[in-house]
Amino acid sequence: MSDFWIYFTIGLKHVLSVFAYDHILFLLALTVPYEFKSWKKILILVSVFTLGHTLALFLSVFNILSIKPSFVEFLIPITILIAALYNIIIAGKSSKKENSIVISIITLFFGIIHGLGFSNYFNSILSGKPTDKLLPLFEFALGIEVAQIVVVIVSLLLAYIVQNLFKFSKRDWILIISAFTVGVIIPIIIQNEIWYK
Repeated sequence: MSDFWIYFTIGLKHVLSVFAYDHILFLLALTVPYEFKSWKKILILVSVFTLGHTLALFLSVFNILSIKPSFVEFLIPITILIAALYNIIIAGKSSKKENSIVISIITLFFGIIHGLGFSNYFNSILSGKPTDKLLPLFEFALGIEVAQIVVVIVSLLLAYIVQNLFKFSKRDWILIISAFTVGVIIPIIIQNEIWYK
């Protein structure tokens, strides 16, 4: 049980940390178009993202997939930028036309990219054969899932307060959060070391 808590806690801290702002920004960009009544859709998207994250770690543990860390560190903010810009484009439009399957596939792909960003560290803290790392991998994934749900609940609560108490429209809230995300992410992309090699 103590081993479970070790890796579960690593998963929690991977998301709920001041250094995990990129993960939190992505979750905000992913969920800002939704409200509490869409909780099933949100849960599916968050779980698909976790699945992608876990799949990347799995592929990395078994040396099936390996990408240069500097390239992954460049791709992670790109995924956040794409999600935020998508929100700006669709803000105020009917969600009935939204293609859930396409969004889920893109979210899975983005989860893989984010998982690859953590794969080197994950492999460095675990020794032994790849099969020895499977149980810690799933304990870690459970920690990530719980942490992401916490972030999403806080995000939805904040959206509810702002939209109902301060009378912001849903469209304005989406635009504000998405524009804020773009504003934070663009300097990170510009300052990425990939441009200086």
